[in-house]
Amino acid sequence: MAANINYLKGVRFSVASVVLCLVAVTANAGLFEDADARNAILNLRERVEATRLESEQGLSRAAEDRASIRQSLLELHNQIETLRLELANFRGLNEKLARDMADTQLRQKDITSGVNERLRQFEPEKVVVDGHEFMVEPAEKRDFETALAVFRKGDFSAAQPVFVDFLKRYPDSGYGPSALFWLGNAQYATRNYKEAVVNFRDLIARAPEHLRAPEAVLSIANCQVELKDARNAKKTLEDLVKAYPKSEAAIAAKERLTRLK
Repeated sequence: MAANINYLKGVRFSVASVVLCLVAVTANAGLFEDADARNAILNLRERVEATRLESEQGLSRAAEDRASIRQSLLELHNQIETLRLELANFRGLNEKLARDMADTQLRQKDITSGVNERLRQFEPEKVVVDGHEFMVEPAEKRDFETALAVFRKGDFSAAQPVFVDFLKRYPDSGYGPSALFWLGNAQYATRNYKEAVVNFRDLIARAPEHLRAPEAVLSIANCQVELKDARNAKKTLEDLVKAYPKSEAAIAAKERLTRLK
């Protein structure tokens, strides 16, 4: 732009110089012959015209240059605006993709958690009952807890068939000794002493080291007392003291032995 302005100033200076020359020549025309004067004037006029045309062409080129620059600036502005919009779109798309991915990961986590939860309903699990650790099936655990819940409600008559059914369905269950213990207690509570003795003895035969074994022996003695079999009750208590001397049941057995003598 500065170059164009300097160019125009130069053109204007040239035109002014030519005009001054033309005036000077015209003023001194009398000093030359008419033909020479006319030729000189024509030459000067041609130079003025050429200078004028050159000046106009320069102005036209300058205008074209300004228009071209304005067009270039406009195109550059449009390109920048287009790039800005595209960048904004890309950012929006990236944000949407990030949200979609987060939602997908959350759904996958929920699905995985749900699947794992459903699988756990069918997978064996480790339990600890009466100090004994073992693996059980979900249905096995559910059925034992159902039977035990009936007993704990105090419905001893209803608890008996539930425990009997459990022992039939799961003959090798780790819950077996505990189920026999609670079945025997339910039978004792309903004065079914003979059946109680059978189940308590079954518990001892299956698992003599079971946590409930000393209590089972003591319960057998209690059943024998209720059946008026003092002699066998005394022997059972003595066996309890010998087999499980450090148990709480052995302490109770010693006290009852003093009363049976």
